[in-house]
Amino acid sequence: MTRATDDTYELTVRRTFIAQHFLTVPDPGPEGEINSHQFTAELRFGGPELGPYGYLVDIDAVEAILDDLEARYRDTLLNDLPEFEGLNPSIEHFARVFGDRVAAALEDPTPTTLTVRIWEDDVSWASHRRSLDE
Repeated sequence: MTRATDDTYELTVRRTFIAQHFLTVPDPGPEGEINSHQFTAELRFGGPELGPYGYLVDIDAVEAILDDLEARYRDTLLNDLPEFEGLNPSIEHFARVFGDRVAAALEDPTPTTLTVRIWEDDVSWASHRRSLDE
């Protein structure tokens, strides 16, 4: 039996934390003032193959990366962090910045894609998808 070439495994891990930001675009309304959000960062790894132990990525390793990222962003004003210098700290930018740090910390070669979805509240989210096999 031959596997279809579009077969993909996915694994998702989430973490919730509170952080603050304010938008820096013209006329941002109330979002132009410092405000808090209970952000949920959702990491979705994908790939066509499983590693030698039968999983796409080690959940404990992902949890350790999330521990570090939660410690960095929890109860922080995102605008004050160097990774947001010159950027409007939108959830779109936050998703990319968060993914940059996950990709840099991940040592597992098995997943080939990473999608980071950042939830700003119960109904609003943005995501950023990248290849990990470069």
